Amino acid sequence: MQLNDILADAQDQDRGRDFELADPVTGELIGITLRIAGPDSATQHRARLALTDEMAEAMDENGRVPAVAREKARLNSLARCILGWHIVEDGHPVPFNHTNALRLLTSSMWVQQQVDSFAANRAAFRGNPA
Repeated sequence: MQLNDILADAQDQDRGRDFELADPVTGELIGITLRIAGPDSATQHRARLALTDEMAEAMDENGRVPAVAREKARLNSLARCILGWHIVEDGHPVPFNHTNALRLLTSSMWVQQQVDSFAANRAAFRGNPA
């Protein structure tokens, strides 16, 4: 591997990869597909910086960040890693935006866990996108 390979990989990760959520019990794919930026992408880098800023803003005079503020910052950061999606609700496409990304992520812990796990998985971002 050469430096240009590393740089190209990071740029490719900014295009993201599609990931379909799976039922947490059966493992069956459920038809909700998300486009996720890779762990080495500029997108995830910006999300981590924004998380740090949110944590700093939420810090009290003793340097503590309340758990509610930490959780809010974590979810905002994870939502920023989602680049797009295919989600239907009541027969209509759900518009992709940050508010709806947070709505999806807060719908269930298993959704958060699957998105977080995929977003951190470098192996899922190697090679040609599907």
